[in-house]
Amino acid sequence: MDRFFKLKENGSNVRTEIMAGLTTFMTMAYILAVNPNVLSSFGTGATGMDWTAVFLATAIAAGVMTIAMGLFVNFPVALAPGMGLNAYFATVILSSQGKFTYQMGLAAVFISGLIFIVLTVTKVRQLLLVAVPDSLKHAITVGIGLFITIVGLKNSGLMTVAVEAGNDIPAHKFTDVLSFETVIHMGSLHDPVVQLTIIGIVLIAVLMVLQVRGAILFGILLTTIIGIFMGQVNLASLTDAKTTWVPDLSKMALGQFDFQGLWNAGIITVIATFTFVELFDTFGTLVGTANRAGFMKNKEEGNKRVGKAMMVDAVAVSGGALVGTSTVTAFIESAAGVAQGGRTGLTSVTTGVCFLLALFLAPIAALIPGSATAAALIVVGVLMMQAVKEIDFHDMTVAIPSFLTIVLMPFTYNIANGVSFGIVVYVILAAVGNMSGKSNHKVHWLMWILAVLIILRYVFIGSEG
Repeated sequence: MDRFFKLKENGSNVRTEIMAGLTTFMTMAYILAVNPNVLSSFGTGATGMDWTAVFLATAIAAGVMTIAMGLFVNFPVALAPGMGLNAYFATVILSSQGKFTYQMGLAAVFISGLIFIVLTVTKVRQLLLVAVPDSLKHAITVGIGLFITIVGLKNSGLMTVAVEAGNDIPAHKFTDVLSFETVIHMGSLHDPVVQLTIIGIVLIAVLMVLQVRGAILFGILLTTIIGIFMGQVNLASLTDAKTTWVPDLSKMALGQFDFQGLWNAGIITVIATFTFVELFDTFGTLVGTANRAGFMKNKEEGNKRVGKAMMVDAVAVSGGALVGTSTVTAFIESAAGVAQGGRTGLTSVTTGVCFLLALFLAPIAALIPGSATAAALIVVGVLMMQAVKEIDFHDMTVAIPSFLTIVLMPFTYNIANGVSFGIVVYVILAAVGNMSGKSNHKVHWLMWILAVLIILRYVFIGSEG
């Protein structure tokens, strides 16, 4: 084992790696409860996806792909269905009024995974490591964090959306409201669902302040226990035939792709959006984790290792769609395991095995109320917000595009909008600043290509929704 994972060479040992792997699992195990809730629209089935099917897909995809990362790359990074990406997936389906199904969504994610494989093999994806300015990388992380937060606030009822308009508002249409018309409100604090969400946020926050490993997971579990006494937890799931202790793999949505429907729904815009979001989300996580582990001290070796990790990540995107879940990606929570001393793939293998063992815990995961997972979403937003301190807001060339990247994600309820505006505005401001001699910011040729493609996307495909 020492020879395979090069433990001594990386200054580690078996015990440290296993403890690091368990730590990573504890910090990201909340995805086992959150992802099924998000993709099944909190068990309502509004998206057409079955809670149990998504749970099985989440555990299997996270387990298998994380083990692959450990065995083939020797990299202490875990993978699972990405937060923000899953919310976007569900939002696209719910906002389409039935025109876009989850089968089309899975097909789009599968194709985007194939695109990633091609981009990784041809080294184009690795170019993003040097093409995109660090400020935009950090802004993307912050923006996704705010997007996740607003999803949690909305799903919990802590934030409600309503309109007091002077004119009639047609159903199922995007409507422009006047400046004095109200859209966002505070939810009712008398609602037990809202109350339980607030309790969940406080519990997770306290555990984090006390530096408890797995604070999010333990916070979710404690919130669930309190929810039982508040009548907000359905104990029937422990004996419900839908959720069994022995995983019923026949319920999985294996290979449920609708390529024909996707083509009719507008294949280019859908795939481009999923590809853009994943493209800019993943490499920031991989680079951030590699930096934390010290791999980037040798830049050549570090980039080589990250490049290999990108290949596993690319395969994971299509692999996750194949078993029935939204985009599988590298998790920033892997940094917790690295902080615990994880330096090799044994950390990832340990985390992956824990996810596979979790297949036998579906009834417990089904107990977790939407309030608990909403609280987790809000707190994950806090973690992702930490990257804002890395942005130089005194330099307007990077401050303005970074700000637009951050605010347009939650306020237009679309991650790709933030990424797109950030890239285009940065290219324009950097070019103007460089030509005028007022600033000196390098604009990589790939950024020019991305900016042109983004502008063409909005010109010919549109932006509403």
